[in-house]
Amino acid sequence: MPLADIIVSLKDNPYFGAGFGLFGLGAAAAVARKSLQGGMVMFRRHCMITLEVSSRDKSYFWLLQWISTHGTRTQHLSVQTTFNQTETGKVSTQFDFVPSPGSHFFRYGNNWIRVERNREKQMLDLQTGVPFETVTLTSVGRNREMFFDILDQARKLALQKQEGKTVMYTAMGAEWRQFGYPRRKRPMSSVVLDRGISEKILDDIREFTEKPEWYIERGIPYRRGYLLHGPPGCGKSSYIVALAGALDYSICVLNLSERGLSDDRLNHLLTVAPEQSIILLEDVDAAFLSRDLAKENPAAFQGMGRLTFSGLLNALDGVASAEARIIFMTTNYIDRLDPALIRPGRVDLKERIDYASEHQLQKMFSRFYPDQPESAAQEFAQRVLTDGRPVSVAQIQGYFMMHKAEPERILGQTEEIWTI
Repeated sequence: MPLADIIVSLKDNPYFGAGFGLFGLGAAAAVARKSLQGGMVMFRRHCMITLEVSSRDKSYFWLLQWISTHGTRTQHLSVQTTFNQTETGKVSTQFDFVPSPGSHFFRYGNNWIRVERNREKQMLDLQTGVPFETVTLTSVGRNREMFFDILDQARKLALQKQEGKTVMYTAMGAEWRQFGYPRRKRPMSSVVLDRGISEKILDDIREFTEKPEWYIERGIPYRRGYLLHGPPGCGKSSYIVALAGALDYSICVLNLSERGLSDDRLNHLLTVAPEQSIILLEDVDAAFLSRDLAKENPAAFQGMGRLTFSGLLNALDGVASAEARIIFMTTNYIDRLDPALIRPGRVDLKERIDYASEHQLQKMFSRFYPDQPESAAQEFAQRVLTDGRPVSVAQIQGYFMMHKAEPERILGQTEEIWTI
């Protein structure tokens, strides 16, 4: 039978006609579905813009706060509890609502933005035990500047909460975490150092921060190191806190004696320290002794953890050491430090913060008792110095705290200072 006759006979067959029709409809639906999927892929690739922010990024919580404040009005929320410390020391509780995991929409300018918050249940942050999360913003168009504007506004909103305060960071694993509550900035006038010391350090740092091109033009690494040494209780750490407030910097406190601190981790922490921060290494003499002093006890020279002395030197001034940073070291015993640690390039400015001088005694007396005449401050300073025994600023402050409203009494009982 000719092929044409066979096709004609099949055409008249109702069963074949129904099957062929269903096949045709199915094929058409599959082609349409594939075309729609391909069209959506092309549309998303060329006509939509997406921003993904993970919980590992610093801007993650900034963005959630901004969306909650200026964006979505969704009824599906998660709560974030924070504590704020007032200037009087009282701690208040604040509840902030942020978008819960899921999809949300909000309008920014003339654009609708879809917010999708996803939580990875199988992946946890080993430091906090909190699941990793991502927030994805999707919008029609190709305007990247819109996302930059949103992130910048989120950053400014977060910084407003820290305005007028000093943020403290501590090393947690391989990153810096905020430690405690942001502290009210300490005025420079509240730390009384001997004449000219405070101004000298502050002027040196400001010159460093304002003239980076001077270092670049001469091929000098753009970093600065300071060493404050002297007896305990004379104001070394207090001055650094006040200095950070005057510069509007944060403080990153690093303990070199920590057992888990290694050479690689130290170098990494110094590299990823927050911008505009002072890295503080307190009591460096407790971590390493001078090589001359360590001859009798070689184990002491290697420190308490896995950090080696050569690793510390390389982190401070090695080939891979970070730039654009300010490091402060403090010690009560400068003679215990190895000369290699405090040589120029690693420590650019050394200042001794000594026992209270006549200038400091008078300034502190006038600060605690502003209603008293200058002659009373001079008399107090002379009585303390005449005794001949050295006295720290902490002892003087403790003595004044014992007699807050008795300026006449403290002039006749200065011997109590050495019993504190």
